[in-house]
Amino acid sequence: MSDVVIPEWTGVRRPARADARRNFDALLEAARDVFAERGFDASLEEIARRAGVGIGTLYRNFPTRDQLLEAVYVNEIEALVRVAREASDLEPWESFTTWLDRFVAYVGTKKALIDGLNRESGVLDACRVVMYEAGRPLLERAQTAGAVRTDVGIEDVVRMVAGVAGVAYPEPDQRDRVVGIAVDGLRAR
Repeated sequence: MSDVVIPEWTGVRRPARADARRNFDALLEAARDVFAERGFDASLEEIARRAGVGIGTLYRNFPTRDQLLEAVYVNEIEALVRVAREASDLEPWESFTTWLDRFVAYVGTKKALIDGLNRESGVLDACRVVMYEAGRPLLERAQTAGAVRTDVGIEDVVRMVAGVAGVAYPEPDQRDRVVGIAVDGLRAR
């Protein structure tokens, strides 16, 4: 997680000292998991405990719940950007579906965070733009290679996959199967 660069426009600053960075990253990871399990109003004390730090360390890094929620959300978007960069050397279809796999994981976290995020902050809109800019080149490359149908854009793909992945399924395997069916529908015929 430490190789992810959080953009300055978020107002989130990763600490310079190595030990402080480890705590910061542990808090983001723990917050992501706890928010996904319990929703945006989950206990901050539980987040600190899971991160292996005191509540004072949490508040030193994230003075408000809103700042923590935004930092987790931005970190998830940055992970999507990182996966897009890493996958860009793969074959076009594999590159695109590797990014979509990470996007499906992001959908699970997003659902828990979205209700708690301050929609007036501008972070949501900025993150959406960054996310589309990360996925668009992979989609277009797969389309140029003839692997993906050309009548879809990144916005269509994101909405479709988010809709399918965001539904409650009785078993995770069923979600994976249904997402696979939807993604397979993007293949050029």
